[in-house]
Amino acid sequence: MLMPKRTKHRKMFRGRMKGTAQRGNTVAFGDYGLQALEPAWITNRQIESCRVGINRTFKREGKTFIRIFPDKPITARPAGVRMGKGKGNVEGWVAVVKPGRIMFEVSGVTEEKAIAALRKASMKLPIRCKIVKRENGGEN
Repeated sequence: MLMPKRTKHRKMFRGRMKGTAQRGNTVAFGDYGLQALEPAWITNRQIESCRVGINRTFKREGKTFIRIFPDKPITARPAGVRMGKGKGNVEGWVAVVKPGRIMFEVSGVTEEKAIAALRKASMKLPIRCKIVKRENGGEN
């Protein structure tokens, strides 16, 4: 599972997911990308599930780029515990995704295979996504 090696602070505020993505909103590394249309927290398990789904579709060809990283700790209190007594323990890690963010990119495969893989990945995510193509014809 993806998670940071170390962080400056153990626990974090929840924050807000207001507005659209200002960075990471263009296809930069691959030929096709999966773009978020809604704001959400994407967990490390969901990212791993998408990665496995894409790689199984490719069958050892092509390249996958994961453009999001779960660097935000999520805390939870145990069930049946009364209010107060401080913040809960870290239960997992999430990546904050805003609308417009490119989450996954693929290259080195045909258009049909790329679209099939990204569609499979989008089914494993809790938000609506769209598949986008690189703007400048594929050269870097």
